[in-house]
Amino acid sequence: MIQREAQNKLVQLAQTFKSVAIIGPRQSGKTTLVKATFPDKTYISLENPDNRNFAIEDPRGFLGNLPNGAILDEVQRTPEIFSYLQEILDNTNEKGLFILTGSNNFLLQENIAQSLAGRIAYISLLPFSIDELKTANILKESDNEWMFNGFYPPIYDQKISPSDWFPNYIRTYVERDVRQIKNIVNLLVFEKFMQILAGRTAQELNLNSISVEVGVDIKTIQSWIGILESSFIIFLLKSHYKNFKKTIIKRPKVYFYDSGLVCSLLRISTPMQLENYPLRGAIFETMVVSELFKKFTNKGIAPPLFYWRDKTGHEIDIILDKDDKLFPIEIKSGKTITSNWFKNLKYWQKLSNQDQAFILYGGTQEQKRTDLTTILNWKNLSFINKLVTNH
Repeated sequence: MIQREAQNKLVQLAQTFKSVAIIGPRQSGKTTLVKATFPDKTYISLENPDNRNFAIEDPRGFLGNLPNGAILDEVQRTPEIFSYLQEILDNTNEKGLFILTGSNNFLLQENIAQSLAGRIAYISLLPFSIDELKTANILKESDNEWMFNGFYPPIYDQKISPSDWFPNYIRTYVERDVRQIKNIVNLLVFEKFMQILAGRTAQELNLNSISVEVGVDIKTIQSWIGILESSFIIFLLKSHYKNFKKTIIKRPKVYFYDSGLVCSLLRISTPMQLENYPLRGAIFETMVVSELFKKFTNKGIAPPLFYWRDKTGHEIDIILDKDDKLFPIEIKSGKTITSNWFKNLKYWQKLSNQDQAFILYGGTQEQKRTDLTTILNWKNLSFINKLVTNH
């Protein structure tokens, strides 16, 4: 098993809380991680029809057979057991009794959230991070290869070609998971919606425009966005709320959690195709923002990340807001540092009276400027650890 950064936090939570939930997209490595971390615990997959039927039809009897707790995999398939699980957790002092995994964010469901409130800790497990792959000595020759391959574990530990894996992942996700969340009649239209959204990754979310292009109403688009969010396909990056006396854009930006999935939806067939692809910058930004997210989720921290843009077009890709200290981060796919990259940062620094800033880019030369702007290769994200620790 490739060592996961989230494992330390998972162990700590299991020693503190009576139950821990690991949520994240399908095939992100949740089952592998919990089995390796808790080898002595009974493992039960609720994807198995026999297990699932037992849990649904007789939840008290199902849980009664597990006096020492268990790993319950894909627990969102049996929402009936959560109120019974609540009773068990209320009557025990044992830590880490039940370990739950889910590829749908069941904590967003109000009835489940109420049952588990205060009784359970949770951590999100996303696909591999660049640091995890570097530690495992898995390296790619070019940024195009990183973007094209993405970071889902089966591509690395099973050595499956992205061109084979992603289309099957999308098909399985749409045909099985989407229907579990909401009964969508026309799955072809939903797939078209995903493709259109992939073409808008790293852009502001314009529901009206997407509605027109897909050919369904805005309420349906909003519902479908919710489906992709709850199943960890996309996330919405909110605009930063401090406007510094400027009129700011308030619509969120949409990002996919994995650049390889974006490439597949856009029918990009080789890494070389990305070299001159019109959306290369947006796909690169998607990859880097997702990596920034992982630096926090792997520590069990909600990512304090935003973007900032005013009505005149000045924009900062990422604002890291930690303990009232703001750090602007610009993301550039190019390999050559240019003076134009600093324009928005300088504008924002003057506006906010903040000094330290970062540029993450595709080149290898790293610099620390006298204006306190640090320029780093995108794979060098260790500065995030220092910012979180020091502030």
